[in-house]
Amino acid sequence: MQYENIKMAHFIVRDNRFICHCQLIETGEVVIVHVKNTGRGKEVLLKGALVALHYQPSPKRKTDYDLIAVKKAEMWINIDSQLPNKLAYEGILTGKIKLPHFPGKLASLKREVTYGNSKFDLFATSDTNAAAFIEVKGMTLENKGVGAFPDAPTLRGLKHVKELQAAFHAGYYAYILFIVQFEQISQATIHTAMQPQLAENFTLAIADGVEVLAYNCKVEPNQVTVKGQVPFDVTYPFVDPN
Repeated sequence: MQYENIKMAHFIVRDNRFICHCQLIETGEVVIVHVKNTGRGKEVLLKGALVALHYQPSPKRKTDYDLIAVKKAEMWINIDSQLPNKLAYEGILTGKIKLPHFPGKLASLKREVTYGNSKFDLFATSDTNAAAFIEVKGMTLENKGVGAFPDAPTLRGLKHVKELQAAFHAGYYAYILFIVQFEQISQATIHTAMQPQLAENFTLAIADGVEVLAYNCKVEPNQVTVKGQVPFDVTYPFVDPN
């Protein structure tokens, strides 16, 4: 994923879930910025933090800037919540992202397909007539090389895990794919302390046959590339940095 017209800035303050103020490094101007992630991001959105803004001026927009990445120590973390689905789609199509145990060769890959009461991000079929639902989640929370999801409670996530279990029992292959929006990670897990019920649901789903995958990314201010698979363990302990 390549971004055009990136402007570097320093983060000032987050007004609410959707809006923050940043100071452009080039001009010193303080601008209103759309935050492309409704997660809390408390550990990275700190006053003075170096951030990357996507400049997209338009009379139809309330602001000309989107906050897409923030630098944490020496590592860039992409926080664009629309990015994981794009990377997952392209990664599966090109074979960069593998679906374990999915038989045959990929025949089709569709976006946003409804099953039961949920709309899953991707639906794959193979040349052996196998079919799979894939739910994609972005992971932006990190501490000491461990990545965790979520950084805020998610009712939608609870619902999707249960629906994937139902799909698996109905004969579909079922996957949850985490796109880790940073590079330096040794282990991916569920933030149990944030949402114990989600961890429990993941444990039950995995025991049933739902497969959980995590792929990290090489992140630069203007570019994000899927790098490779990283270990996922729902029981691995995570210490919240906030």
